[in-house]
Amino acid sequence: MAAKSKLKFVIVPGNGGGDVTRANWYGWLARKLEDAGLTCLLKNMPDPVTARESIWLPFMEKELGCDENTVIVGHSSGAEAAMRFAETRKVHSLVLVSACVTDLGVESERASGYYSRPWLWENIRANCRVKVAQFGSSDDPFIPFEEQEEVAKGLNSQFFQFSDRGHFMTSTFPQLLKYVKELVDM
Repeated sequence: MAAKSKLKFVIVPGNGGGDVTRANWYGWLARKLEDAGLTCLLKNMPDPVTARESIWLPFMEKELGCDENTVIVGHSSGAEAAMRFAETRKVHSLVLVSACVTDLGVESERASGYYSRPWLWENIRANCRVKVAQFGSSDDPFIPFEEQEEVAKGLNSQFFQFSDRGHFMTSTFPQLLKYVKELVDM
């Protein structure tokens, strides 16, 4: 178990661009964790629109310092980046929001590189020292629920299922905050 002082949270946003501290619930969650005395990193990602794996994973390692004491909270493309990161590197935990397994037939998603090969579910599970959790909603307009269920099955994740949250693009996310704070004591 990582000591509370060593544990840190890194929020990896979905693709899109703009200031991530003002997008969705990202800045809100970062502030809430910092207000609780926890370390949380949230930075604008390089290549924010295409979210290329070849750019995002090195950034997560070198600039965000993701390591075995890191809880990676990934949303949408950030969830796929978190999973690919954990295929080859140890992390404390993964918390995935609106995760999927295919490019959904979208060329810009295909260009990211995350979907070019099979997912190494066993590696991801083995490299998560404490936990894999997932938040998904059956009314997500971008990610079919079957894709979210496939992630849950592959990772044997603790799956928090909703029917009314869409793609989790709200300004607050109390259930996520409650869950990630509980990881501090695990």
